[in-house]
Amino acid sequence: MSFPLLTATAVLPALGAIATAAVPAAKRTAAKWLALVVSLGTLALAVTVLVRFDPDGARYQLTESHAWIPEFGVRYELGVDGIAVALIALTAVLIPFIILAGWHDADPLETGSKRWRPTQGFFALILAVEAMVIISFEATDVFLFYIFFEAMLIPMYFLIGGFGDRAHEHGEETAATQRSYAAVKFLLYNLVGGLIMLAAVIGLYVVAGNFSLTEIAEARANGSLHMATSTERWLFLGFFFAFAVKAPLWPLHTWLPNAMGEATAPVAVLITAVVDKVGTFAMLRFCLQLFPEASKWATPAILVLALISIIYGALLAVGQRDIKRLVAYASISHFGFIIMGIFAMTSQGQSGATLYMVNHGISTAALMLVAGFLISRRGSRLIADYGGVQKVAPVLAGTFLIGGLATLSLPGLAPFVSEFLVLVGTFSRYPVIGIIATLGIVLAALYTLVLYQRTMTGPVKAEVAHMPDLRVRELVVVAPLVVLLIFLGVYPKPVTDIVNPAVKQTMSDVHKKDPQPEVEAAK
Repeated sequence: MSFPLLTATAVLPALGAIATAAVPAAKRTAAKWLALVVSLGTLALAVTVLVRFDPDGARYQLTESHAWIPEFGVRYELGVDGIAVALIALTAVLIPFIILAGWHDADPLETGSKRWRPTQGFFALILAVEAMVIISFEATDVFLFYIFFEAMLIPMYFLIGGFGDRAHEHGEETAATQRSYAAVKFLLYNLVGGLIMLAAVIGLYVVAGNFSLTEIAEARANGSLHMATSTERWLFLGFFFAFAVKAPLWPLHTWLPNAMGEATAPVAVLITAVVDKVGTFAMLRFCLQLFPEASKWATPAILVLALISIIYGALLAVGQRDIKRLVAYASISHFGFIIMGIFAMTSQGQSGATLYMVNHGISTAALMLVAGFLISRRGSRLIADYGGVQKVAPVLAGTFLIGGLATLSLPGLAPFVSEFLVLVGTFSRYPVIGIIATLGIVLAALYTLVLYQRTMTGPVKAEVAHMPDLRVRELVVVAPLVVLLIFLGVYPKPVTDIVNPAVKQTMSDVHKKDPQPEVEAAK
């Protein structure tokens, strides 16, 4: 029996979460180091998965399959394609940086505070989320996926509500109320989506007789499993609704600005760079593969919603006064690009969307974590409270600029390639949608550069005059992310080589081919 590598990649952070939570309260520093070591061990396993994965091999590799609840056709089935491998690697890379960035976020509050912050719990919850996200990327049993798709809401709820941002202009009591509101809103939105998906999961079992993604997809492909058109559409909508809430897609997005605004910067990165990727990943893995005809039927409406997300998110980002909420609305715009690329039904669009998931994770992590370092120094999230930071903390300002330029998809930085592919792939089949979507690029330049101008340039405000520059720990967090942004911006081939075969198979699932160019290239 071969070593269960996929199981180990998810179990290690789960066991690490339990061990970290069990560390005595007096050993806070030990809990931090344990969580960091576990995250690095998980990264090593993820790299092993990446090395052992053959892009030209079978669609699902490193598979594991064991009976779990045979009476209901539920199995413990795992397997990864190129898209899952890329996102597992992204998750494993980001978690150590999230832990390092949040090194002091769960330290005890000042004397006299009514709130107790259990340091061990903070880092244990982060590892628990990592374990659940990774197994969600690995699961090829629909019921198994659903369990962890929903279970990750619990640790995220406590991370948002129990360990919120200390920088609040209205005092601790108001901040606690807003954190609770954000956490409950996050939970309710995603629970409603999950309950609708549960009904669709049960419906799928009634139709197919099992929960195995590979068996159902194969039966659909060879014609041995037929779904009535109305049945397929209803099941698709049940799955898609839950994924659209998680993604988040307009108009189901409103929980995200609250959650990211009230969470600490590392937890905000965990939300948008890690957890939300499960939604867009699941659209590719489950919606398109299980319900190909319904996916094509719903494409026009989904593209319109994605386009609204792009423009709406960017416009609201332009008008934000809060740094973290600006990044949140920018992420809504970027997720619109990702979903547009998925449902453009072209290989360029889907390759770009998958690459965008990876690049958005890195760029948002870089920008939000540096913003978190900035906010922790000044004690305010309001843009108006800053000015002239680049004169007193040039390294902080420089890394903030790079993160911002990546967010607006500057050529030479990683998101540019993915955004370009999404637009090209969309334009080749839906030119009007593609043309309008380019407005999102213009607006991204506006909100990013205005943010930098108002916070980093101009006269030095008295409150930031003695602001320290990035410390060693903070540089260790930011520098590798900047290197990745530049490397993948110049040379994205390592990622595209992994994801492109999986994209071709997804295109085959929905029986779509790329549009032929109207003018043939000269030979």
